[in-house]
Amino acid sequence: MSLLDTVRAERLAKIEKLKAAGMEAYPAATNRTHTIEAFLKEYAAFEQSQESVTLAGRILSVRGHGGALFVDLFDGEKVQGYLQTEKLGAAYDLFLDTVDQGDFIECRGVAYTTKRGQRSLDVSSWRMLAKSLRPLPDEWFGIKDEDERFRKRYLDILLTEDLAERVKRRSVFWNSFRRFLLDRGFVEVETPVLETTTGGADARPFATRHRALDMDVYLRISAGELWQKRLMVAGLPKTFEIGRIFRNEGMSAEHAQDYTQIEFYEAFENYETGMEMVKELYRFVADETYGTRNFTIKGFEIDLDAEWQAYDFCELIKKEYGLDPLATSAEEARAVLDAKHLAYDANGFNLERGVDLLWKQIRKTLGGPGFLVNVPVYMETLAKRNSKDPRVVERFQVILAGSEMGKGFSELNDPVDQAGRFTRQQNLRDAGDDEAQMNDADYVEAMEYGMPPTFGFGVSERLFSTLEGVSIREAQIFPLLRPR
Repeated sequence: MSLLDTVRAERLAKIEKLKAAGMEAYPAATNRTHTIEAFLKEYAAFEQSQESVTLAGRILSVRGHGGALFVDLFDGEKVQGYLQTEKLGAAYDLFLDTVDQGDFIECRGVAYTTKRGQRSLDVSSWRMLAKSLRPLPDEWFGIKDEDERFRKRYLDILLTEDLAERVKRRSVFWNSFRRFLLDRGFVEVETPVLETTTGGADARPFATRHRALDMDVYLRISAGELWQKRLMVAGLPKTFEIGRIFRNEGMSAEHAQDYTQIEFYEAFENYETGMEMVKELYRFVADETYGTRNFTIKGFEIDLDAEWQAYDFCELIKKEYGLDPLATSAEEARAVLDAKHLAYDANGFNLERGVDLLWKQIRKTLGGPGFLVNVPVYMETLAKRNSKDPRVVERFQVILAGSEMGKGFSELNDPVDQAGRFTRQQNLRDAGDDEAQMNDADYVEAMEYGMPPTFGFGVSERLFSTLEGVSIREAQIFPLLRPR
């Protein structure tokens, strides 16, 4: 029998002892009168009045001293419980015989400050709420193996205070986006997760089978971009969605296959006004989530209050490689990649992929905050052409610490131009580029009814993980893992 099997057997026997004493091991309800946070907040008043309160939580530690026990009780906040054999009698002995670290209990008592000044609950009675059958890892050392930490994330969160705080910050992060947009009159919407054609990004989708309709469908790769722009046609001028998206691609510190993204769209605005809005948005999110606009990320000192830089896509590539993205070919881009010994996938290789790989080498050197502008039309299927130079689009990407942290553009609302770009993308797919966008004829049809000038923007949880200074997997609450 393994050590774990022995521990489980012992704890199962303790459940029988509880039953014999007339106490349930897993009662359906508690008698809790206050959270630990509320108790500690009004501790002075409780100590003065000696009003009895009932607290509930998990036992994180038990320490014995003579005829007394000190337990740390945790419900999100922690407080010390003080149990004395003189006061509890048989209930004290039952506690010793049946209670372990990790159990959930409730304790009734009064506020009591120890000789060392520790705010505590002087326990007059207790009751089991949920008996644990497995021992918790050591509170001080936690779980060291990374794979085990991710598999038992619930224990990692329990034992790692900063990780628990990160879960809370994640909520603040996304709700700050929500608050910013709601305060400006945006409507939160929900759009389909299952699609017959994926749209809104260049990415490889997950495919599945819809049995009821007997057809193949895909998990979406954007937060409803083409659906939200249909809502611009429908006369809703400001929409946003915070939702899960799925991309069947590689894994890295910045890439996950399922993650949260926000996208929002505003009619009668363009990418220039959008840049100003995004600067204001990022500063607001930083203030709300972290209380600062200054970050150290991957060796870069980032000040969101500083003047945001403008990075010209074509000029940067010409300066670094002597290659003009507006007057080059896939063969020339491939030659530069070969000369620089940069790896690429020859299957489905095209001009878009080659130029993008060259750009990504430059991107690593840019600290930001800044906006990347003047991207060629052939690299962006859904953005409006620049009125001053129709070879490039009215698109920007937020650059922070060598990475892309959001993308916005003046949305293409010319249905003829859009249909032509979809055709080009379909040709790329037919040639082997499985990340090229699918032709969405229904979307073009909707646009033919008339879509107003619109600004759109999207950013994923990569921004959160970057501001946290951890990988995207570490920043997720429950990252995807291969089964054992």
